[in-house]
Amino acid sequence: MTEKITPESLLSLEAYHQQRPEIRRQIIDLRKRRTIHLGEHLTLIFENEALMRYQVQEMLRVERIFEREGIQDELDAYNPLVPDGTNFKVTMMIEYTSEPERRAALARMRGIENRMFVEVEGQARVYAIADEDLERSTEDKTSAVHFLRFELSAGMRQALKSGAQLKVGCDHKEYPMHLDTLAPETLAELISDLD
Repeated sequence: MTEKITPESLLSLEAYHQQRPEIRRQIIDLRKRRTIHLGEHLTLIFENEALMRYQVQEMLRVERIFEREGIQDELDAYNPLVPDGTNFKVTMMIEYTSEPERRAALARMRGIENRMFVEVEGQARVYAIADEDLERSTEDKTSAVHFLRFELSAGMRQALKSGAQLKVGCDHKEYPMHLDTLAPETLAELISDLD
């Protein structure tokens, strides 16, 4: 099971400043392995403890936070995106370069966050539990960013560890798109999230 980030596990602002160039390089490589693009407009980042730790350290650095209460506020914001050992936690972004096109797409794609799925080879499809912290869609449009959780059964987790492939996709009528197979390095990263 993936551990949550604690105040004691963070680097001091000074230590982080010194190590930041190397940490940043490692995080860019890690994020690349954990990112899946579904077509041109949908990006899924499968979050983990290292990515969230980086976000916390960056927030502390930018905001110059060193008080225990401020640090805890950041941990409370980012720890929910650390996988629990039975799930994948994902930041989903709907991306369009032009504002009018983006606005129209977000109106058409209302509810897309509930039509995102993962499917372990030989198992039933698992749909995302979306935006548990707060509702991000309105009656008129969806948000450009959603936070998803995919909860996997023990059988699904075991199948992945035993070599099953993982399909990732969306079956929203306005954006039907999926990947039948993931790059080996991406699949290995995701399996590392499971207990």
